[in-house]
Formats: sequence, structure tokens, C-alpha cells
Amino acid sequence: MAGMTHPGVGSVGLVVFVRKSPGRTGSTKVQIAERRAGRDVVLEHVGTARSEGELAVLMAEARRRLRPGQDAFDLDGVGLEQEGLPQRPGVITGKRSAVLWQVLSSVYARLGFDVVGDEAFEQLVLARIVEPTSKADSLRVLAELGVGHGSLRTMFRCLARAQERGYRDTVASACFEHASTSGDVSLCLYDVTTLYFEAEHEDELRKVGYSKERRVDPQIIVGLLVDRAGFPLEIGCWEGNKAETTTMLPIIRQFQKRHSIEAMVVVADAGMLSAGNLKDLHEAGLRFIVGSRVTKAPADLASHFRWHGDAFTDGQVIDTITPRVATTAARGVNDDKKRAEPVWDPGVHERSWRAVWAYSAKRAARDAKTLTLQENRAKAVIAGEKAARTPRFVTVKNGSRSLDETSLARARRVVGLKGYVTNIPATVMPAGEVIASYHELWHVEASFRMSKSDLRARPIFHHTRDAIEAHLTIVFAALAVARYLQDATGMSIKKIVNTLRPLQQVTVRIAGHEHLAQDPLTPAAESILDDLGSPTQ
Repeated sequence: MAGMTHPGVGSVGLVVFVRKSPGRTGSTKVQIAERRAGRDVVLEHVGTARSEGELAVLMAEARRRLRPGQDAFDLDGVGLEQEGLPQRPGVITGKRSAVLWQVLSSVYARLGFDVVGDEAFEQLVLARIVEPTSKADSLRVLAELGVGHGSLRTMFRCLARAQERGYRDTVASACFEHASTSGDVSLCLYDVTTLYFEAEHEDELRKVGYSKERRVDPQIIVGLLVDRAGFPLEIGCWEGNKAETTTMLPIIRQFQKRHSIEAMVVVADAGMLSAGNLKDLHEAGLRFIVGSRVTKAPADLASHFRWHGDAFTDGQVIDTITPRVATTAARGVNDDKKRAEPVWDPGVHERSWRAVWAYSAKRAARDAKTLTLQENRAKAVIAGEKAARTPRFVTVKNGSRSLDETSLARARRVVGLKGYVTNIPATVMPAGEVIASYHELWHVEASFRMSKSDLRARPIFHHTRDAIEAHLTIVFAALAVARYLQDATGMSIKKIVNTLRPLQQVTVRIAGHEHLAQDPLTPAAESILDDLGSPTQ
């Protein structure tokens, strides 16, 4: 129904028309019109509402566009202004990223984390996925999302509750339940990383140790066990100066004890390769696949080098054995007088493990390029053209430098080779599957990258061990939710957040009544909801 000029405005003025569309569509048009010589001329179409909430938002927008002093009219042509009272435009009283929070909360519950029964813990976990920041600043993130939250004191008390009530045990059990029902936990991947602190002094946990980034800040060692798809299963931390090789067994044993697991395959990179680790894993009845160091290739492949020289074909795989302990006596396990490579048998080769070596022409080209650069650097140092600490392939004898041609030749001999050590017989797992299983390690590396970048597990601003452990529990749970979302949608967690966060649910107060309106779902948002099995709203 057309609007009409409000008394006192005059014969010429702007008005807001609210028109119901014909038929049963239930839509309502909101337009701005001008009264000209007794006729209403539409100047602007503000929008079409399909719900009471959308109508409230469009009415507020139309009022904003009117010049001061103009009026609005309702469906019956009667002014919204109440008699004797000044007219007030609709006021937005609240905003909420409802779609994003619903998605995050539903996945949190779907994984079984809601059994923790701590709303503050859930909010800290989900806020870290949206915008990783400090615990104090998480309150800002929650407020911007429109999520009601407790005080900062409540959030910090949550850290204490996480330790006192064993939240990590609950989360780890839920993760295992999810992975065992929707994935495969017969093969698990393990890796370690370091998380640093912006602190000047060490304590019993935060210590200066080896850092790939060459940092000198106190740090901790964090170990992460994931399934073959990268979904987190177990996490633990140690002193920053602890040897990485000593962290694997405690995590594995903790995982076994928690879930009563006897048989499983553990995959780790060459950094975990130690005689003690492999011996303990084997005696515990576990099977392993660990990266081998290329320096072992000449001994492991002695027979090949004798009978075939340095020739390899792209994709060639050699299944042989390697000494369990690198001693002089153990070097003779491979008899280079025999042309055929030995087939590892645990009952026969008690001093050896199975070793699989693979050659890649692409890797060989990359390795050869690196060696050439190292050789040129060594020659420059020897010639006095470059002042630097002694590089690789430079040997010093009687105060004079010379090129270590023997070491260089040995290194060139094994370019393109990659080794894998395992205690799984060839009858159980072919060489190709051993290699493929090892290459799954990128999943745990991806999880670590996610925890460091998307979830910003570092730097850590806590000081006590309990607070640090609680922080890792929050990161662990957030990583599980993020991995679930990424696996279900095929999108990065950052893109999921950026797609859903702008979709707002708005509360508008008009004439003393609250009305809800929300942004329409974008195609990308609908795709995410479809992938997660969530109904579009």
C-alpha cells in the first residue's frame, strides 16, 4: 500500500513506502518516493524483504537515506511515529557471526569435545581458530564475534581447570575415537618441533636448545602424534634442551597405554633414527618406518656398487639390510661378494634391520647442484678468495687447506638416493608401500605448520608448567577442529573463517521490539555447510 505525506511535511517531501508484493511470495518492497502534485513518484528501491528481520533492516537503511525531517510509513499507510512522541529510527543492538560460530561449535561437539563441559575452554579453543592471539585478547575476538563470555579471570581459571581435571586426556580420547571410526590408526606419524618464549631467563622447562631457526630464546620441545591423514592423536612437551630422539618413545607408550593398543606402525623422519629408539620399538612389538641417513648408503649398497657401479635408473628401488648398530663388526652384514641383495629375515638377520633405498633422477639433479655449490665454496676458501669458517669438503693438514676429494666423491656417488629403515618384512609390506607410508609424514609437518601459523601456538606467554601444558591442550583441540574442517571441505581453515565470518546476524530494535536479520548465504558458504552436512539457513 502506498505511503502518504505525514502532516507537517508539506505537499512536497520524501517518504518511505512499504509495499507487499502481489501473490503469495510473502516479499515486501521498501522504496523511497517523493510526493509531486499529489502523486507519489518512486525515486529509489531500497530492497526487498522476505522476513520480518530483513524488513527491519531495510527500514533502518531507508531512514538513514532520508533527508533529516522526512518520515516513514508502514503497511497500512500510518506513520511509524507514535502520536505525541518523536520518531526514532531502528537501532542495531547486536551483531553476531552466527554462521561461523555455529559451524565451529557443531564440529567441536561432533568430535566429542563438549563432554569437557567447560564453556570457557570451548570459547578459547574456537577463538584461537578464528583469530589466534593471547588469552587476554581472546575476549576481544569473542566480543567481535558476538559471543557472550566470562571475565578474563574466568578464562585464566580455565587453564587451571584444564590441568586439574585432565582436559587433555578427554580431548585425546575423543580424537582417537574419531580417528578410529573415520580413519586409520594402524599407522601413525610422529615428529617434533620447538616452541619459543619471549623470555630472558631459563627455568626447569623453558631452556635454550637446538633451534632450526637459530633462536637463542628459551624453548620447549613439542612432540605430536597424528594419524596417516594428519589428524592429531597425542601431544607432549619436554625441556628445550632435550634430545629429540628421546621424545618419541614416551609419546608412543602414552598413546598405547591410553587406548590399550598393542600393534601399530610408527613412521618418523631421520631425526628419530637412533639405535636405542629402534631397539625399544621393536622389543615393544611395534613396527616402524624411519628415514635413513644418506651416509649409510655406501655400506648398505656395497653389493650394488661392486656389481653395478654408480649406475641407477629413475625410480629404482633396492631392498636390502642395514646394521642395527654402526660398529666395525656390524659393517660386514652385507656381503658384497654376493650379487643378489639379502632379503631381511628377523629370525636370521638379528644384527640388521631392513633397509629400502630409492633413486630419483630429480633428487639427483638437486643434490648434484647443491654439491657443486659446496665444492665451489670450498675451493674459494682454499684459494683465500672467501673468508669463512671451514665449509664442507675442506680438510686442514699442517695448517694448509685442501679439497677433500675423497669425501666429495663419496657424496656424489650417492646423489639421488633416499633410504628407509624398517622392521616390517617384505612379505608383509612391499618396498613401494614402505616408501609411500614414509611420504605420509608431510601430514604431520602440515599439522605443525598449521599449529605454528594458523593457530599461532608460539610464542607462548605463560610462565608456569601447568599453564604451558594447558595452552598446548587448547592448541591440540583447536588443531583437531581445524583439521576436521579442512578435511571435510578441502579448504584451508583461514579461507573457511574468512568466508563465514562476514556473515552477520543483526538484532534491530524498532518501536521497542527486537527484530532479527541476517546476511544471505554466499555460494561459498553454502558449499561449506553442504560439505559439513549442516542445513543452510
